[in-house]
Amino acid sequence: MREIIFDTETTGLDAREDRIIEIGGIELVNRFPTGRTFHKYINPQGRQIHPDAQAVHGISAADLAGKPTFPEIAEEFMAFVDGARLVAHNANFDINFINAEFARLGHPPVVPDLVVDTLALAKRKHPMGPNSLDALCRRYGIDNSHRTKHGALLDSELLAEVYIELIGGKQAALVLDTVVAVGVEEVSIDMAEVRIGSRPSPLPSRLSEADRAAHAALVDSMGEKAVWLQALGRPAA
Repeated sequence: MREIIFDTETTGLDAREDRIIEIGGIELVNRFPTGRTFHKYINPQGRQIHPDAQAVHGISAADLAGKPTFPEIAEEFMAFVDGARLVAHNANFDINFINAEFARLGHPPVVPDLVVDTLALAKRKHPMGPNSLDALCRRYGIDNSHRTKHGALLDSELLAEVYIELIGGKQAALVLDTVVAVGVEEVSIDMAEVRIGSRPSPLPSRLSEADRAAHAALVDSMGEKAVWLQALGRPAA
């Protein structure tokens, strides 16, 4: 199974007007990184970067001068993700931007069934949250100390580690038959059968003599019809 863990950075929040300025992605095959990555900075073709967005990702207009436009990198990106399941955190945001860029090129949108949203997975697994990428890294002991700003490739690398934890941790490598329902409706993992043998001898009782005496006194106080009498070997009336 081939999956692309990806992330985008944009000029703002409105996919209809704003543009993608960075895409990063890494390839997983059967939940293991293959070493193949995709990373591009993209010229937004005159669209200004909103100050709030720049404060998050730290990318300025000067950084994008001379970088390729989305139409110039589209074919390479589509070839990289072709046939793969796409995994992103808060995937609707990224997919809306990807589809808006595709629409400008007359390219069909990403099929929703090929998208997995790790934020939705995290909310179902950890309903009390928090479930931001940073919070999930802390939860799973993933080092994100070098993440001072959002960056598409770095975030993809961190998300890949988080994703593996969300679907079962390192044990995912033992999966014989894995099904992740697309659209983040259901995640089902069939693990190899584990057989646990019986103990060679029972564990010793943790009840003290005082505990036993107190329980016997309690049963006696219940009357002659108490069913607990049978457990003690004394027939109820």
